[in-house]
Parts: sequence; C-alpha cells; structure tokens
Amino acid sequence: MAVCDTKFKLNTGAEIPALGLGTWQSAPGEVKNAVSHAISVGYRHIDGAHCYQNEEEVGQGIKEALASGKVQRSDLFVTTKLWCTSHSRVAEALDTSLKLLGLDYVDLYLIHWPLAMNPEGNHPLFPKLADGSRDIVHDHSHVTTWKSMEKLLDTGKTKAIGVSNYSVRYLEQLLPHATVVPAVNQIENHPSLPQQEIVDFCKAKGIHVTAYSPLGSTGSPLFTAEPIVEVAKKKGVTPAAVLLSWHVARGSSVLAKSVTPSRIEDNRKLVQLDAEDMATIAKYTDGLAATKSFQRFVYPPFGVDFGFPDKS
Repeated sequence: MAVCDTKFKLNTGAEIPALGLGTWQSAPGEVKNAVSHAISVGYRHIDGAHCYQNEEEVGQGIKEALASGKVQRSDLFVTTKLWCTSHSRVAEALDTSLKLLGLDYVDLYLIHWPLAMNPEGNHPLFPKLADGSRDIVHDHSHVTTWKSMEKLLDTGKTKAIGVSNYSVRYLEQLLPHATVVPAVNQIENHPSLPQQEIVDFCKAKGIHVTAYSPLGSTGSPLFTAEPIVEVAKKKGVTPAAVLLSWHVARGSSVLAKSVTPSRIEDNRKLVQLDAEDMATIAKYTDGLAATKSFQRFVYPPFGVDFGFPDKS
C-alpha cells in the first residue's frame, strides 16, 4: 500500500485516512474544483470548517466527485468544525454546516478553539469589543460545549467528535468531565513546532493527532533546513514530501492544503521514512529546542493564553 493511502484507527473504531486535503484559506471559486480533483486522484479525507466560509463550495466539490460514480460517500472522511460563536448552539451549528455541505452527516466534528465568542456580537464570526479585542464569553466553559458535542453522536449527524487547538492544559480540564474521549485533536504541527508534549499526551489518552500547517508558512525555513534537504535528497523527493511524510511516520494524519491540481497530486507522493530519516529530522527539532526557538505560525489574536508550551 502506498504511504499516501495509509489509514489510522480512531478510538471509535473508524479509520481516518492519513493524508487529507485542507481547505483553509482556499479562495472562493477555487475550492470546488480543488476538492473534486483531489477526490478524483485518490484523496479520501477532506477537512473543512464553518469559519473558512467555503463549506458550500467544499460540498459542491464532494457532490461533483460522487456524481462521477467512482467514489461513494462511505469512501470519504469529511471533517468540519464548530466555530467559537456557536458554542452555545452546537446542534444548530452542525445543521448549518451540513446544509451548506449538502451532506446528511460528517465523519468528524471538532471544536475549532476552546473558547466561546459572543453569539450576538457585532459580527457572526469575528465579533469585537469597542477596543478592537475579540468579544469573548469568558464565563462559558469549553467543557460545557463538549457536553453538547457528545449529544450529537446520538443524532447520526456526525460519526465522531473531537477538538482542535487543544493544549495539554485544556485536555486536562476536559477529560475528567468527558463521557466521550475526543477522537482527534487537530493542531498546528511541523518540525518547527513538534509539540511533543501534546502529541505524547494525546497518544497516551487514545486521541489521534491531525496536523495542520505541516509545511510551516509561506517561505518557511523548513524547505531549506539542512536535515530536511538531506532526507529529501536521500529519498529522491521534495522537502515538502518529506515534511508531509514525517507526520505519517509519527502516527499522525496530515492536511495538505492546495488548490493547484498539480500540487494536489504532488502532495500524494509520500515516502516511508525509517528510523534513520526520523533521527536526521530530529537534529533540526533538537536544535530548535536547545535555543527555545520553536515557531508557531497560527495564533489568532484572541488575547487568550491557550497554554501551548511551544509558543514562540
């Protein structure tokens, strides 16, 4: 089996494809074709979120792919996420996402961030206070939101529930009160931000890790980092292929975001990394650890300390 077709078993018993198509920051008019093309070339994992404001196009791309007759809905693993302004109306938010996606169910529904923002604020997604800061509902606990998420499982509208952007601190707050252990924690993850503490904690608790922003950011130093380049030359692939493959070797699924057909196809060219390859890449992460220079690229201006140990 090709590395790109690897699947990991969740604590629900379901399997999540190791490689997924990410749709964050995919521009309107491009997402539909990207999703449809990705599925046509073998992707079976599509990741979205209500906050991305493109669920309708993601759904159109899925519908187009299904219409080809080459793939069935049961072959796909579709994820979407509960946005911060909907923490007090979880069931309604999922219904909205399903309507936009044109689906009867999603395979995974995640709490996007462990905080609630004012659902009656001055913007449906990004409400702000007069001083320009985010309009956060500080007395609403993410644990309360999780209790509402658990109720969704009986509806059949999502096959699994999970979290996103949860540090160890937030998971430690949640788990003692959870009837259902999150199936997934989706976090920013790459060799510049390995988040080993969170990864190890999730593994110990049976929570699968999905990595977003696996290549860092545009112009990321990861592409020219000597250990990454060394492994890429050894394997005869691009540094991007090594960075994506690194997650699968760690036992994590990974989201590769692109709307360019050729790049969508190239991102499937994952390779098997052995212990020696992983040790070589570890030289890079160890060097960053020694200088305390891990780098986070996604840190929204919520004005909240999420307890990430690797925050730069």
